[in-house]
Amino acid sequence: MSTARIDRRVLLAMLAHFYTASGLLWAILTALAIAGRDYKWACFWMMIALIVDSTDGVLARRAQVKETLPGIDGRKLDDIIDYLNYSFLPLLMIGWAGWLPEPRVLWMLIPLLASIFAFCNRQAKEENAGFFVGFPSYWNVVSIYVAVWLSKYSPNITLFFILLFTIMTVLPLRFVYPSHARRWRAFFIGGALVWVAVVFWMLALYPSTPESLIWLSLLYPALYLGLSIYLDFSSRP
Repeated sequence: MSTARIDRRVLLAMLAHFYTASGLLWAILTALAIAGRDYKWACFWMMIALIVDSTDGVLARRAQVKETLPGIDGRKLDDIIDYLNYSFLPLLMIGWAGWLPEPRVLWMLIPLLASIFAFCNRQAKEENAGFFVGFPSYWNVVSIYVAVWLSKYSPNITLFFILLFTIMTVLPLRFVYPSHARRWRAFFIGGALVWVAVVFWMLALYPSTPESLIWLSLLYPALYLGLSIYLDFSSRP
């Protein structure tokens, strides 16, 4: 193999890693928006980070990063950035905005602890089977719905859902890993694309997002949860 060919492979692998690492930029922008209490833009940057995370795996596999750059642990890089964008910053926003009852620090800490141990769990992803084990720390999604919807009501309602998803994080339930789904993959990926478009529409209208649009956007998450439970139990021996 020629040197030029090797250099090209290395370049593509590095670009794939830098694409994953761009999540740090969205994390910084999210943090600045939270500090400035600009929750619309905080949610917007979290959605950009979600899109990057949903597509970087495809690029990494095509660039063969494991074989080309074996000294860089792409999984660890991805997990660090995901914890920031999927757990730490979304829960920080919910607490910072006053959408939780006191003591807010405690109610933020409980799901953060559950999530960090989930990220450290080597069995948290069953990629061959197409599942996450436990609620996959989609706190960014939860925080968006808190911002556009639940923040209008009692903080206790938000706390109820925070504790509910925290419990689901540590339970041995399995949730579909959309990009690795063995059944209905087209639905999970196609539905996610439509859901992303609807969420950006909700954010464009924030803080006056109509509840009818919010309910429409909840259709895909509800189907995702329901189908995850069905596929989990139907695949058990």
